[in-house]
Amino acid sequence: MKKKLKNKLVDITSLSKSLRLINKKTGKPSTHTLRFWETKFTSIKPIRLSGRKRFYNENQVKKIKLIKFLKKDQKISISGVKKIINKKINSLDGNLNSSIKAK
Repeated sequence: MKKKLKNKLVDITSLSKSLRLINKKTGKPSTHTLRFWETKFTSIKPIRLSGRKRFYNENQVKKIKLIKFLKKDQKISISGVKKIINKKINSLDGNLNSSIKAK
């Protein structure tokens, strides 16, 4: 059962790398960014397995990708990102007038 569970989880370092959250000076993954977002967005709750290492499931990875897109790419403040997520305007469907992609 543990193997199946681990296959669907992504550790914090791998997620940082896949999101290209890399420290420019050291070249190491900026895991502190994800840990900070955990404090600001209550919907991000990593699973902690052996050694207290953080793991994220698929739904959390999707939310984190949305947060990264809004925060880093669209330059929206944390409070603005919270409003968007709380209003469930986070649909990327171009048919909605209030969607992100509609702009």
